[in-house]
Amino acid sequence: MDKKTYILKFLNKLEGKMKKVIMKIEGMSCVSCAANVTKSLSKIGAKEININAIFDKGFAEVDDKVTEEQLRKAVKDAGYELKTVEFE
Repeated sequence: MDKKTYILKFLNKLEGKMKKVIMKIEGMSCVSCAANVTKSLSKIGAKEININAIFDKGFAEVDDKVTEEQLRKAVKDAGYELKTVEFE
């Protein structure tokens, strides 16, 4: 294992395990909508957030302890509805 890989693995352990999430979000119509969802998801610790209002899709990385209910609440707090959630 090279030094860079070792350091990245070490940092991941310090930060906690992350999981990828794919979301279908209903009600967004513009870039501002996507920004609102991004801001709300970041409040629960989501990273690498990518929200697309045109396709009603969202992608993010969240801590392994984040639940579907927390994601639903974050999206609802932004004013939208989380229709489906898929964890990877």
